[in-house]
Amino acid sequence: MIVKNFPNSFLKTDLESKLRDNGVTKVIVIGMMTHMCIDATARAAVDLGFEMTVIEDACATLDLSYNEHDVPAEQVHYSFIAALNGMYAEITSTEDFLK
Repeated sequence: MIVKNFPNSFLKTDLESKLRDNGVTKVIVIGMMTHMCIDATARAAVDLGFEMTVIEDACATLDLSYNEHDVPAEQVHYSFIAALNGMYAEITSTEDFLK
């Protein structure tokens, strides 16, 4: 079991060593929150040399706001997915991943 306390799943955990000890080179990420944990973990994984896949429809986030600007969750989600696409991760759907 790996317990994480930060958005980046690699930060102050033994995730990297467990993956390397088991010969894992590709990481697949799903979960909450696209704008925090998914983004931070995907970027860290690539920085550490892992190949990254994000299953975008198996991730979610919530509405965000800054000052008087409200950003709906769908826009938050797809903005972060678009930013990760290509440079940091292969983005796919659950259906395509399971094929």
